[in-house]
Amino acid sequence: MNPVTSPFAPGAGAAPPELAGRDALRETVRVAIERVRRGLPTKSVLMVGLRGVGKTVLLDRMRDDAEATGIHTLRIEAPENRSLPALLAPQLRQALLRLSRNEQATELAQRALRALAGFAKGLKFKYGDIEVGLDYEPEPGLADNGDLEHDLQALLETVGAAAQKGGTAMLMFIDELQYVREIELAALITALHRCAQRKLPVALIGAGLPQLRGRMGSAKSYAERLFDFPSIDALPAQAASDAITKPALAQGVAFDPVAATRIVEETRGYPYFLQEWGKHAWEAAQASPITIDDVGQASRAAIAALDESFFRVRFDRLTPSEKNYLRAMADLGPGPHRSGDIAERLQRKVTSLGPTRNQLIAKGMIWSPNHGDTAFTVPLFDEFMRRIMPGGEWRP
Repeated sequence: MNPVTSPFAPGAGAAPPELAGRDALRETVRVAIERVRRGLPTKSVLMVGLRGVGKTVLLDRMRDDAEATGIHTLRIEAPENRSLPALLAPQLRQALLRLSRNEQATELAQRALRALAGFAKGLKFKYGDIEVGLDYEPEPGLADNGDLEHDLQALLETVGAAAQKGGTAMLMFIDELQYVREIELAALITALHRCAQRKLPVALIGAGLPQLRGRMGSAKSYAERLFDFPSIDALPAQAASDAITKPALAQGVAFDPVAATRIVEETRGYPYFLQEWGKHAWEAAQASPITIDDVGQASRAAIAALDESFFRVRFDRLTPSEKNYLRAMADLGPGPHRSGDIAERLQRKVTSLGPTRNQLIAKGMIWSPNHGDTAFTVPLFDEFMRRIMPGGEWRP
């Protein structure tokens, strides 16, 4: 069928045509945001899950939902090589300029912009990547000490006071939060904790890989009491089927039930993979309904596409020793696996592999579900590793 009319949207953060199976979580976040606006006790929300489960899509949809109710937001994606102050400052400036147009909040929003100017100037020496336009001169003594934990707390308190005066809230939406350095996470947690104590309408809706829970706890021991950590997993069978069949039906195209079931099985219900299989099944089919044979062709095309993009872009960042470590994991199956079993496959001591394991965790390739366990952060990556390193050269 015509690929131009395909409803499927495989892509990093691309919104699917049918956001199936996430209504309960969206409602939970909506309630939390409204409580924040009203100054009621509320935990910030940090969604955790593997790659390809739709965390970025959910984060953007939740932000759209919040802005539709008059909430002021800022959106950040944290890369591995930027500081949190550098990411936060320009986005916060834009949000405060919008808030300053609220007549009730104008004066306090302008004070928050002065606090932001002091924040940026005070931390410029320590965080040289801060680049932000300054609309007001700093107010001496306001968020300008040059100490991140102190200054971020003062800045967000000032921002919260302006939002409160305007009858709204300031929500930070931060993706890939696991890449933020621990000292910066600690400062953010402290600032949010202080805002919560003062009942100021400032909160964080974030997303990250599963190791984010542990990183937040390491940064501040009370983080578990300040945040909810809902797990974003693969979709249950019916929701996964809906994600495929409903967008097609909207275009007048049906899936044979057996074909839809096969896609759910092949993709394990992971939203990104569902979109990839849906796209290729649509293109393989000659007419409605899409059949099991069409899905067979689609599977070969989808796997090839994933190998060249979704999987390969991660594989190419790895050193030879890291590739061998992941290949040994793949040899054991999907996982999780004991570190000792991986070391045995490589005929190495567990301690000697510690640096490689730590680097793979830092790169977001693996995580530790429990002490001594190791798991892939990318679904189906074990199958990819066996395809791309099929021989035994990785073995000692």
